[in-house]
Parts: sequence; structure tokens; C-alpha cells
Amino acid sequence: MEGLENMAFVCVVVSLVTYFSGYMNFSLTKSATTLTNFVGTSFLLALFGGFICDTYWTRFKTCVVFGCVEFLGYALLTVQAHFHQLRPVPCKGVSSDQCEAADGGQSAILFTGLYLVALGTSGIKAALPSLGADQFDENDPAEAAQLSSFFNWFLLSLTIGGIVGVTIIVWISANHGWDLGFGVCAVAVFFAIISVSMGKSFYRNNVPKGSPLSRVAQVFVAAIRNRDLPIPERAEELHEIHDKEAGVKQEILPRTGQFRFLDRAAIANTTTHASAAINPGPWRLCTVTQVEETKILLRMLPIILSTVFLNTCLAQLQTFSVQQSTTMDTRVFGFNVPAPSLPVIPLLFIFVTIPIYERFFVPLARKITGIPTGIRHLQRIGVGLVLSAISMAVSGVVETRRKSVAVEHKMVDSTDPLPMSFLWLGFQFAIFGAADMFTLVGLLEFLYAESSAGMKSLGTAISWCSVAFGYFLSSVVVQSVNKVTGGWLASNNLNRDKLNYFYWLLAGISALNFGVYLTCASWYRYKNKGAMKQTESGGEDDDKGKDQVVEI
Repeated sequence: MEGLENMAFVCVVVSLVTYFSGYMNFSLTKSATTLTNFVGTSFLLALFGGFICDTYWTRFKTCVVFGCVEFLGYALLTVQAHFHQLRPVPCKGVSSDQCEAADGGQSAILFTGLYLVALGTSGIKAALPSLGADQFDENDPAEAAQLSSFFNWFLLSLTIGGIVGVTIIVWISANHGWDLGFGVCAVAVFFAIISVSMGKSFYRNNVPKGSPLSRVAQVFVAAIRNRDLPIPERAEELHEIHDKEAGVKQEILPRTGQFRFLDRAAIANTTTHASAAINPGPWRLCTVTQVEETKILLRMLPIILSTVFLNTCLAQLQTFSVQQSTTMDTRVFGFNVPAPSLPVIPLLFIFVTIPIYERFFVPLARKITGIPTGIRHLQRIGVGLVLSAISMAVSGVVETRRKSVAVEHKMVDSTDPLPMSFLWLGFQFAIFGAADMFTLVGLLEFLYAESSAGMKSLGTAISWCSVAFGYFLSSVVVQSVNKVTGGWLASNNLNRDKLNYFYWLLAGISALNFGVYLTCASWYRYKNKGAMKQTESGGEDDDKGKDQVVEI
């Protein structure tokens, strides 16, 4: 399902700038901003999908329902692309005074289709990784070791779908019409739904445990209400539920030392009104496990925020770098490569790298470190952040070279392609592909592994939110840089813009961001899985909840 769904989504993402500017008559800046807003919303809405499948639906049902919503979005875009009455008159071959952008009705159809796609893909991105990971028992050492491999192969499936999307589907859109391109995307999502539905009888499905956001809110409210109570030193004095008779599997998390002020939520306040003391309710008294669930979320937030800027850099590669390629020679062995197909370079790099990482690097690192995943999740994320900074620096060098070719051949104001191959852009894309492989999978696995049983989907959804905030921040960064610098990126002519300076600025900020990440990762405490227990008989832990320090 991930391969087919991502094939459609990536194809749309890499080619929408061309569709906006060439068929909806948006300006270059508006096209780039509309794209980043669409992608940002797609990933931000993953929070909604994660909330739904942790609270109300199983992850399987979430995948199917949101897949149907995405299918409707592509169908609507197909209809608009097919009927010229639903689009503005193309500007090409028309005088400037007759060139008009899409009117209100045409824009409404466009944005309705786009944001149905955004809503649909958000639910799938939140539920599907968790649905796959749920098939492995984390308490079984053999299956727990395979869980890390699952996330690597999940990324490989995502990558293969992306490769097909940015090559074959983009070529279809460019040469046979956008209606056929969007139609193929709709068919791909339809078969994705069929594919995941075929395994329904085999899946190990989660049981929704109620709203994780409500549980977090209850901890804060109860802690505030008990703010005047002294915090006990012994964990046994705090409230916890051990259901020894029911035989129900229950995750028990031990008390940890960070965010001690939240421990007050688990203190039974005997001075309250008699009825409240007998049955205090969840907004007055929480369990230690519920408190620790909240602490885990708070500990993860700085790590997540540290990865946001990497996705801001990714947004530049999917907008400005694609626009760079339109000014260059895109012929390869006599074949004209469409500019939106440029992102196939990092995808191919990931396609080759993942099996090498999984089959060679992980076993070798496992022998050295003794860690089942080879290196810790946070180490893997850190490697990706370093590679991201390097990619931006290389982007600045390549753009400087491209501009010098334009000046040398006196083509600064020319619309003809420069005598410079677009494959030069492959260096920055390949390096960033490696960065994405390390960071995306590392973050997905980290959030799934560290999240409590009741917020696995919300955890993986939060990892996609890093992408969303990165794309939204991209729009802010571009506008701020234009305002402060007097228009590095405002002339609508890359040969006159100072895109190379912008890339170097991003490289510098990325390096500073990595320094912040190191601080956050050093402070983070991994969930103590040795002390965590899935109890059937309700046996209590004798672990006192000591923190586990991450080594990076």
C-alpha cells in the first residue's frame, strides 16, 4: 500500500509547481508557496489521523477510510485537468494583458482536490507504519530485532513507489496530459486500498485505548490541582493500577526522575471533599504510567523540533532545485528528462543504500556495539542532520557554478537552457537522499519504539509533522530572506537571483541546528524497557525507575 500510495503522492508533489505555473497561471513565487503549504498540510494532518486510530478506529480501518478520501481527491483533480472549462486560458502564446490566473471557482476545485489528497495521505502516513510495526511483538527478542528491519523495508517500498512516480507518471503527465497523470494516481490509490484490504484476516489489530491527548491533558490538570502537595520520594507512594485478577495485558511504566512536577498528578489528595477522595476521577488522580506517558512525549518534543529544519532544506530541493534544472541541459543519452523527474536521483540513491545498510552495515555495527539496530535511533538521526548541512553547502557550490556558466555564455536573461548538464544537481540530491534515509527512518522507529502502547500512531504521526513544520518554515524563511536581503530570491530569474547565498545560509543554520540537536539528544532518556512490563498476572516491577542515559 505504501509503495502505490507514495507513487501517486510524490508524483504530484514534484510536478505541481509546473502545473500551477503552466496550467493554473500562478506566479513562480505563488506556485512554490502553494506547493509547500500543500505538502506541509498533508503531513501536519497526520496528527489527526494518528488521533483517530489511537482513539476510535483500528489502524487498518483508518488506512482504508483515508485511502478512499485520497482517491476522491485525485479523481477531482483528474476531472479538472480533463475539462479545459475548469482551467484558465494558458498564458503561453497569449499576450500578457490576456493572461489571467485561475478564477475563484477554478481555484476552489483545485484546492478541494488537493486538500482531499492531503487529508487522505495524512491518515495513511499516520496509521500504516504503525499497522506494519504492530505485526511484531516487541516483547519477543527475535521479533523486536526484525522491527528495525521492517522500517528499513518500509522506506524501501516508499522509495520504489517514489521512483516510479517521478519517472513514469511524471513522463505521462508531461507528454500525454495532466488528466491521464492524475488518473493514473487515482488508479494507484484504488489498488493500494485493495492491496491492504486483502490482508485483513491476517493482521494483528490494535485496540483503541481512548484519546492520548485527553490522557496528557489529565496529567497536567491533576498536577496543577495538586501543586501544593509534597512529592513523595518513593514510587510506591504514587497511584498505580495493577489488575492482577482480570489477566488483562497492561503496560506499566516505572517512575523516572525528569519532570518531577508532573508526579503530583499521581498523588492521592486526601484533603479534598469526601466524595472526590473516594472517587477522584481521571482529572484529579492519574496513574504513574499515565504520568510517564506524558513525560515521554515531553522528552521527545525537542528531538522532533531539531529535525524540522532538515525538512526546510528538503523543501528547497523540491522547489528551487527543480527550477534550477529547467535552466539547464536536461538531455541524457538523447532523452529529454522532465524537470520534475529530478528527485529520482535521491530516490535511486536510497534504493541502492537501504539494502547495503540493512544487510551489511547493521550486522557489522551490531557486532561492535551490541545494539540490535546497529546504532541507536538518535545516532542515526544525527548522521542525517550532518549530511543535510553538507548537502546545502554542495548546493551553494553547484549554483555558483551554474551562474558562472550563464555569465560566461552571456545567457543571464535568456530562456534557453545553459550548456551545463542538470546532472550537476545530482550531487546535492544524492547527499540529501542519504540524509533522508538516516533521519526519516530513525525518527519513525524512535517515535514508535519510545511511545507508550496507547499513542503509537500519534507518535509516528508526530514524525511526519516534522516534515510539515519544515515546509511551513520554508515559506517563512524564503519571505524573510527576501525582506532582509532586499530580494535574493525575488527577481523571477535564477540567473540574477542569489540562490547560492541562500543555500550557504541554510548550510550554516543546519550546522547550528545540529549543535542544538546534540544538546537535546544528550539530555534525552530512553524509555526503560527493562523495567517496563506487559502484565498478564499483574506482577509489579521491582525497578525503581532509574533513567537510561543515551550515548551518542
